[in-house]
Amino acid sequence: MTPDYTKLLDQLRAGELDHIEVTPDTFNAFRAAWTNYPRREQIVGTAKRNGVIEYHYQSVQGN
Repeated sequence: MTPDYTKLLDQLRAGELDHIEVTPDTFNAFRAAWTNYPRREQIVGTAKRNGVIEYHYQSVQGN
């Protein structure tokens, strides 16, 4: 089952989660949620091994 990435992005932004791990199998679902997310420029990804990407929230000063 594919995670609800919009909800996870909200939790990430609220500080309830430290990061979100996205696998190659779920990347398209994540990308669909991320593309429509209002503050997507603050969601930053770091490539890990085996195609996994770890996303975290990077606040912009003044917000």
